[in-house]
Amino acid sequence: MSTDLTNQSVELLRHMIRNECVNEGTEDSGHEVRNADLLQTIVEGVGVEIERYEAAPDRVSLVARIDGTDSAAPSLLFNGHTDVVPVNADGWERDPFGGELVDGEVWGRGAIDMLSLTASMAVTFRHLATSGFRPKGDLIFFAVADEESGSSYGAQWMADNHADAIRADYVLTENGGLHSGSDAQPRVSINVGEKGVAWRRLRVRGTPGHGSQPYQADNALLKAAAIVQRIGEHRTPPRFHERWRGQIENMGIDGELKAMMLDPARVDEALASLPVSAARYLHSCCHMTMSPNVAVGPTKTNTIPDIVDIDIDVRTMPGETPDDVREQLTEAMGDLAEQVEISPLMNDMSTTSPIDTPLWDSLRRSVQRHFPSSELSPGLTVGFTDARVHRQMGAVAYGAGLLAPSLSAAEYGSRFHGNNERIDVESIGLTVGLYHDTAVDFLS
Repeated sequence: MSTDLTNQSVELLRHMIRNECVNEGTEDSGHEVRNADLLQTIVEGVGVEIERYEAAPDRVSLVARIDGTDSAAPSLLFNGHTDVVPVNADGWERDPFGGELVDGEVWGRGAIDMLSLTASMAVTFRHLATSGFRPKGDLIFFAVADEESGSSYGAQWMADNHADAIRADYVLTENGGLHSGSDAQPRVSINVGEKGVAWRRLRVRGTPGHGSQPYQADNALLKAAAIVQRIGEHRTPPRFHERWRGQIENMGIDGELKAMMLDPARVDEALASLPVSAARYLHSCCHMTMSPNVAVGPTKTNTIPDIVDIDIDVRTMPGETPDDVREQLTEAMGDLAEQVEISPLMNDMSTTSPIDTPLWDSLRRSVQRHFPSSELSPGLTVGFTDARVHRQMGAVAYGAGLLAPSLSAAEYGSRFHGNNERIDVESIGLTVGLYHDTAVDFLS
């Protein structure tokens, strides 16, 4: 892709980072209107229809559209979220909202997740619009709020209230684009599915009392601490999804280790032998995971608490249901389970898309323009994205980008929601090229 479009994407990304659209999970956070306003100045132009949607004050999503010439042709939607997760600046080497360009890398919260992709989509969309490209099917750019906290003010709200505005046959969103395999059989990852999201709130009750008299007190916080410990130590059984074998084979694992990774009875033993960075990711690819991340209760130091809420981030495998989640939580808590009230915060099942599609073929051809010997590697992402909302609306949705071969999976993964998040300019340029080439190939 041209240096000019790469540079435009880099500068747009830097501005989006500086807008600090931090989503803390509350209605009055996010302020995605800042990035919506910025992106509107980028994509508006001749032949482009733009609509703005505000799910709550300052929670603005943007939909831009280039009408296709054939109403029967399939449509393609770029979904790029504009919000980012909170950050603790003390752990960073640079200002997390400075958008600095240092040694060929853009630093800042959202650089990887996913403002670089959103910026690349916007620049690609504008270039196609202003260059006179006439797609057969509609090309839609959806700059969406609130992906980082469940989409209640973003994609899900749009699906519930303005579905026709974002209805499409095919969708490209985050993330994909990592290189794997061997020199003889190189691979580039495309996310075709994701685990389910089954966040749960556990309410633990006790009896209030004065903090100066703790002897034999019914302290809800002590019970909550025991529950958190038990859930943290609980081991859910492995469950292999339909892409698991291909995922292991594409990693180039051979011999006994490969056999163990493909054996449900031995996979946990194999994972224990791997470096932590690899084991953590691969474990999440074949297990329901349960992570106690938030505890909230009374904050008065001299009062024994009578209620403590524990929020658990549960991610389910394909085929697992809310009943399976309750069963695993109950098993983990043991005899304390009867003292806990379990309520759902999110309840989205795992979703997947097929790969025998015209868009998959277009992605393959586009990737091979840059890496001629590479084949696509379909995978299941362990996080959630807005792809699940589009799949529920009937779309085929893939997580696709294109990263520099030098960026390892371990390094890439460590930057998601972590310190020193950054993305290299080479990856931005490759991603702009992927989106441009795929859109032209698919919609022509």
